[in-house]
Amino acid sequence: MKTTNIMIVGVGGQGSLLASKLLGRLLLDEGYDVKVSEVHGMSQRGGSVVTYVRFGERVFSPVITEGEADFIVSFEKLEAARWASCLSSTGRIIVNTQQIDPMPVLIGNATYPEAVLDELVAKGVALDAVDALSLAEEAGSAKAVNIVLMARLAKYLSIPEEKWLTAIEKTVKPRFVEMNKKAFALGYK
Repeated sequence: MKTTNIMIVGVGGQGSLLASKLLGRLLLDEGYDVKVSEVHGMSQRGGSVVTYVRFGERVFSPVITEGEADFIVSFEKLEAARWASCLSSTGRIIVNTQQIDPMPVLIGNATYPEAVLDELVAKGVALDAVDALSLAEEAGSAKAVNIVLMARLAKYLSIPEEKWLTAIEKTVKPRFVEMNKKAFALGYK
């Protein structure tokens, strides 16, 4: 069995670490050997957060290098572009269409590249763009963007939807389970 490489990238505070915890738990429950590694950077100040999740029959290292990612799940458009070089030639980026301005843009030293997703498509990147923020808000909370994106990833992995729902029950606080299940259903459509 081939090892599958997934990168989860975003900006601090978006819930990417909970997403990686959910994914890791699900994969362990499915009997895979799983390795997870997190890089926080300046995440508490809105900086980049990257999590590597590798799973398969036997995995020796959690690190994913350039050209190895089967999937990049990006919580923000610019983060998708930042990490696109890690995508394999047959890989796919699942990206939230939300724009979060980085500090240089906020203080007026730079402008946000408006056509960032179009540029990725022009380079031949397989892209699954989703307005995860709107779907999360429809489910009841903007914080459910992470679950919407995990649902989108679920469409490409051969793990039944009900297993994902069980992983949600095991991972999120009980009072948020139903809202997160709704977010998953909306993202999975």
